[in-house]
Amino acid sequence: MPTPRRSPVVPLIADAALVILFAAIGRATHEGDAFGPFGTGLATTAWPFLVALLAGWSITRAWRRPVAVLRTGLPVWAVTVVLGMALRALSGQGIAVAFVIVATITLALFLLGWRAVAHLTARPRRA
Repeated sequence: MPTPRRSPVVPLIADAALVILFAAIGRATHEGDAFGPFGTGLATTAWPFLVALLAGWSITRAWRRPVAVLRTGLPVWAVTVVLGMALRALSGQGIAVAFVIVATITLALFLLGWRAVAHLTARPRRA
């Protein structure tokens, strides 16, 4: 019996929420706004990565297998980091080497991590 298709909406929201969390953590770590990490600067920090995330979803057609770690997660993560950094640079935001390293690692943990957990927990248990 074929398995029903799952909606890609929840995985897309999860990815976007994790990208926003990444930006919020960065804002909280480095000065932030008068309103904390969720102030007006959050949008400035997050938008390049959110746009890149959507591009990654589009390029990879992530809606087909949104939870797949290698087929979807890996290329979505790569596009999010590379295009996100390019958009930051084009918009006059900093792309220091240390930031690129931290962003690459953090976004890998976030965008690949939840998929790996979902994959491991969805496996049928063997006796």
